[in-house]
Amino acid sequence: MIVTLTANPAIDRNVTVDRLVFEDRAYILSTRKAAGGRGINASCVIRAYGAETLAIAPCGGKSGKLLEEFLSSCGFPCELVRVRNEIRTNMTIADRNGLAVKLNEKGPELSASEVGRLEKAVRNHLRSASWLMLCGSLPPGVPPDFYARLVHAASKQGVKTLLDADGDEFDAALDARPTVVTPNQQEAERLLNRALLTRNHFQEAAERIRGMGAGSVVLSLGARGALAALEDGSIWEAVPPRVEALCPIGAGDALAAAYVWSIRRNPDPADALRWGVAAGTASARLPGVSFASLDQTREVYDRVTTRRVG
Repeated sequence: MIVTLTANPAIDRNVTVDRLVFEDRAYILSTRKAAGGRGINASCVIRAYGAETLAIAPCGGKSGKLLEEFLSSCGFPCELVRVRNEIRTNMTIADRNGLAVKLNEKGPELSASEVGRLEKAVRNHLRSASWLMLCGSLPPGVPPDFYARLVHAASKQGVKTLLDADGDEFDAALDARPTVVTPNQQEAERLLNRALLTRNHFQEAAERIRGMGAGSVVLSLGARGALAALEDGSIWEAVPPRVEALCPIGAGDALAAAYVWSIRRNPDPADALRWGVAAGTASARLPGVSFASLDQTREVYDRVTTRRVG
């Protein structure tokens, strides 16, 4: 089983408009609400690909009840840890040309006891897990070493870990040596405090992050695909075909999920990188925050090119 943790889930309100421009009106074409959060998104992709997954997340307030309602029909088991405060609501506004704006709340303040119960929920499922995916931001009240503790706990149980996070929690967890980390370009730039502009920059960044403790690094580069610095020291690049991207938000979640799904089936990280880029690209072609099916992903996979660059 692939266990995902979304420490800061949300109700995602996804709005599609005719066009996004500054200082002018836009007309809403459609709007919908859905369960949101990187780990929940990852579980949706994993389930769509036919693998077993369990999603863990805190849940509180009226938004929490709506989250529970949405997840009841998601097709995979969830363990929701009750918390006192209201979980957040995030908004994504996207137009038909692929432009998107994402507005996120910080999330609810969690007490020390609530943090402890969330950590216990994850630890209780490690014995039945092959992978643990630690996804997204930490809400207020959760210490920055929270992910690091869970990486250590998973390692003791022989469970591999994927870390998809940002900020202090990402930096702290690197010391615990997660199996793979999946920063995007902006997250890597914040971590390394430098701009990444060229292929050489991307390669240097991936190698540097791996040197900070990660077993492997998959650096997500949006429409340019991804570059991976692997545990054996090799560097691989996966380049997607050119497609019309309608909404790239969530593509990184699809990439991380497909990478883990693939490497469980076939322990070839270069092929997992190819599947990850295919999943992100196929999902970006869909309107709103949506995730491609396995058939849609496979069609793109056949057109993704991979090569060893170092």
